[in-house]
Amino acid sequence: MRVLLNILWIIFGGFFSWIMWIFFGLLWCITIIGIPIGVQCFKLANISLNPFGKKIVYNDNDGLSFLLNILWFVFGGLEMALGNFIIGLILCVTIIGIPFGKQFFKIARLAMEPFGAEVERVHVF
Repeated sequence: MRVLLNILWIIFGGFFSWIMWIFFGLLWCITIIGIPIGVQCFKLANISLNPFGKKIVYNDNDGLSFLLNILWFVFGGLEMALGNFIIGLILCVTIIGIPFGKQFFKIARLAMEPFGAEVERVHVF
């Protein structure tokens, strides 16, 4: 079931969210200072491509994660969070789109504070 939902996810907007993560990752990697932020974007692009069966755990942020989250929010995070939130709202208009909208909301929160967040796979037996 998870595989089917991830395939439908890619069709109904997940691909565009993945493209946004990759785009911002490439922009950050242009500068030497921005490479750690770009690498984090590439890591989190994976959850944007197949979010079903994964959860995000937010750890206590240290000072560096806090500063990187502020820098990220100003230079890319706000746009990504708004884009994912708006797509999530549009998908939640229909009953069938609600699970996909919830995943977009999960990614929108991740786009607001990606540092100090870890993606874990949910094992369903």
